[in-house]
Amino acid sequence: MNFFCHAPPSPDAARDAAWRAALAPYYQELGVDAAAIPAGPGRAPFSAEAADALEAVRPAVVSFHFGLPAPELLARVRGWGSKVLSTATSVEEARWLEAQGVDAVIAQGIEAGGHRGMFLTADPTTQVGTMALVPQVVRAVKVPVIAAGGIADAGGVAAALSLGAIAAQVGTAYLLCPEATTSAVHRAALTSAAARHTALTNVFTGRLARGIVNRIVRELGPVSAAAPAFPLATAAMAPLRAKAEAAGSGDFSPLWSGQNAGGCREISAAQLTRELAAFDRPLSSQENRPLGQP
Repeated sequence: MNFFCHAPPSPDAARDAAWRAALAPYYQELGVDAAAIPAGPGRAPFSAEAADALEAVRPAVVSFHFGLPAPELLARVRGWGSKVLSTATSVEEARWLEAQGVDAVIAQGIEAGGHRGMFLTADPTTQVGTMALVPQVVRAVKVPVIAAGGIADAGGVAAALSLGAIAAQVGTAYLLCPEATTSAVHRAALTSAAARHTALTNVFTGRLARGIVNRIVRELGPVSAAAPAFPLATAAMAPLRAKAEAAGSGDFSPLWSGQNAGGCREISAAQLTRELAAFDRPLSSQENRPLGQP
């Protein structure tokens, strides 16, 4: 089970108005009544209510993005016997997570699709590639390290493990599997030449996330100062996405993708997993220890 654990921002009426003004030409083009768009809270972080629902399941592993939840919530998760993982995008974040007692650190390189897990800074210049980040994090912490970002085939998995990771986390490569809930327009984009051009953008949610460059990203620019803080930017964009997707267009959709969409294939998730695991190389020193053990 995976959860975001961001701090919900305070609504900013002036910033929301500026954001809707930036989107006004698109509302007019697609026939969207801007006055009828409600201000939504966007994606909620891990909460006491979420923990209440999760307690009955007691998952073996719970992972977090954007740091960790409040100490009392984290204590509840640990009380179920669940292993705790979280994302680090820098050595500093990895050390912080280790100090909080996580069982493993997910080292997310800048190639990764979707939201950047950065939480100690919002400065994108601190972000580095997976193959540069993983060995630095392995040297900096004693807990196991999982590599993420740009890994889409068995060779990538082997490379990550050779750098000291105990495992590789793969996301984008699974998006064309029949088990994935990827939308039709997203699937089409992943199989097109457009998938070779991705960017970190905040125009869909208000926080940097990597996706395929489409019309709205090109025309507003990947990073817009007008976008409200995460996740408040989503509400004003949602009706544009719905209108466009209904017409078969992904012009206003968050087409999340890492920089290596070449591994995306329309095969079962089981077959893809077997192929990703079909590498041949010696075990690294980290792989000889179980998850959560130094």
